[in-house]
Amino acid sequence: MKAVFKTDRGRIRQHNEDNGGIFLNRSGQRLAIVADGMGGHRAGDVASEMALSNLQKLWIETEEIKTADEAEEWLKINVEKGNTALYEHAKSTTECEGMGTTLVAAICTNHFVSIANIGDSRCYILNENGFQQLTEDHSLVNELIRSGQISKEDAEHHPMKNVVLRALGTEMTVNMDVKTIIFEDEDLLLLCSDGLSNKVQEIEMIEILKSNQSLEEKASTLIELANNNGGEDNITIIIVEYLNSDNGDCV
Repeated sequence: MKAVFKTDRGRIRQHNEDNGGIFLNRSGQRLAIVADGMGGHRAGDVASEMALSNLQKLWIETEEIKTADEAEEWLKINVEKGNTALYEHAKSTTECEGMGTTLVAAICTNHFVSIANIGDSRCYILNENGFQQLTEDHSLVNELIRSGQISKEDAEHHPMKNVVLRALGTEMTVNMDVKTIIFEDEDLLLLCSDGLSNKVQEIEMIEILKSNQSLEEKASTLIELANNNGGEDNITIIIVEYLNSDNGDCV
């Protein structure tokens, strides 16, 4: 596999409260993470950085993940540990009160990808069946869409578009979605913060991901497009490409 990570402050925000990265465990498997922090006085970057570093530390000490059940259990246990750490830090540190972060994390193996998400950072897959959003946004507008109160078109300009219903670190316990998919030759996985998904339409994502550019160029093109469309938010992207099942894990 190949993978690329990129993050950008955008054109409006003074600070980048997004964090992310791709990390190796002891057997060379990858954990890809995107976290979009929230909170005043720069507490957002504290939250996303803590979420990232906590999972990174746990992952690099992890032995080989052999089954989807093992991967999903790892995500459930360790994301919950990260939630506890953030929640306790926010309670004990005045300037971090109320801080939190979205999280989308994917364990990449030769045979499958297991994904956990909280909030509205997303994971998509591009494969022979087309382009699909694998995660469900935990947001107010998504609940309004699901209940039939507004359309997807209405949601794009809704005044409460940025209201997230679930976040890491804001409550004593966290409710996350976890799922596993088969990952095969030539499949592409895209993880991103809403700084991308709010500014780049799916048809544009597909066109760029299917282009002949390198992974690095694809990520840069997606960020450039989000900035050209306003760039009001931080933008973070991870692209993972499955090249050949005989080539080992993510590179």
